[in-house]
Amino acid sequence: MGAPMTLDRATAPAQSFLTARWLRLAMLNYEIAPETLAPFVPRGTVLDAWNGRTLLSVVGFEFLDTRVLGLPIPFHRDFEEVNLRFYVRRQTPDGSRRGVVFIKEIVPRRAIAFIARRVYNENYVALPMRHSNLVSHPDKPAVSYEWKTGSGWNRLAVEVAGEPYLAPESSEETFVTEHYFGYVSQRDRSTVEYQVEHPRWRVWRARHATLECDAQELYGERFTGVLAGRPSSAFLAEGSEVVVRRGVRLGATLERPAG
Repeated sequence: MGAPMTLDRATAPAQSFLTARWLRLAMLNYEIAPETLAPFVPRGTVLDAWNGRTLLSVVGFEFLDTRVLGLPIPFHRDFEEVNLRFYVRRQTPDGSRRGVVFIKEIVPRRAIAFIARRVYNENYVALPMRHSNLVSHPDKPAVSYEWKTGSGWNRLAVEVAGEPYLAPESSEETFVTEHYFGYVSQRDRSTVEYQVEHPRWRVWRARHATLECDAQELYGERFTGVLAGRPSSAFLAEGSEVVVRRGVRLGATLERPAG
């Protein structure tokens, strides 16, 4: 990422809430009808599209060296996460901000899910999880992330090809990885905006991607058909150290802008 962006109500970025390393981000992307996501768009934002396509992503990654307010949480520093997300933007006096909205985030620790729900009102759930990392394997470089629901183990896996590279600015990989804000709808109809800082990530091309998932059980019927199909694209992002800033409440009177 370039120079940190400035939030509306401050002359400098908000205080750091969380620091960590996010590594080996397996990203499966699906084209979805905008109207399917409309109920989930936070006030004050609009759907963001790449080349006219609205994308829904399933992302699995390793969350390492986690610190909250600078302090490590015993037994909760290293874990997996799998999330379902889409992309929005918000117009500000400083320009357009591109952000992510999470439909659901899965982690293996109850305390992590509790903190995320309490601080940001994010839809976190705690489920048994496991992963494998074979990116450096010479014959079949791959990663996989698994989580267990009532129907059994679900799995997200990506097998990669070649060496990691920095994708062009106009690419789908850059669009998916370079949204540096998060937006969360609150119970009072306001929106919380928080900033996420990290450098640009190199990516591997995926030669094979797999999603074995009970989408209806996890996400509801509206996403079942989309996630049962083939992803329109898939890749693995290298990851890096990240900083998640404290959230800023944008206000209960925000309206959803047109377009």
